[in-house]
Amino acid sequence: MSETGNGILADTSVWIEFFKSKSATGDRLEALLVEDSVWSCGVVMFELLHGIKSEAEKSVILDTLSNLAYAEMSQSLWQKSATLAAFLKKKGVTLPLSDIFISAIAIENNLQVFTLDKHFEQVPEVIIYKD
Repeated sequence: MSETGNGILADTSVWIEFFKSKSATGDRLEALLVEDSVWSCGVVMFELLHGIKSEAEKSVILDTLSNLAYAEMSQSLWQKSATLAAFLKKKGVTLPLSDIFISAIAIENNLQVFTLDKHFEQVPEVIIYKD
């Protein structure tokens, strides 16, 4: 891994803004997509597809995500996720499992997390993307 994260792992909250309407967050993600610095992962894809209302929405989401660099959970990363969740729990921090997985993927791949969720800031080693 390199010292600084050049890639951006966009969290579901940011993608929702991108797909639903024009917003500053959606516009920033669009600019990052043009720069070819956005990554995707299975957890985000799952969360986005879980909320679709039509096959047309599904098509748009899959087409958009299919052009991105992709990171996935490995056996070792599942173990690291469990260790991270246990560490946070000892500190009194409980996050949704999906956010633990996104955090672990970002840390493993040295990616910044672009999110609207403040609780990612509670995860050591996660670098929050700020424009």
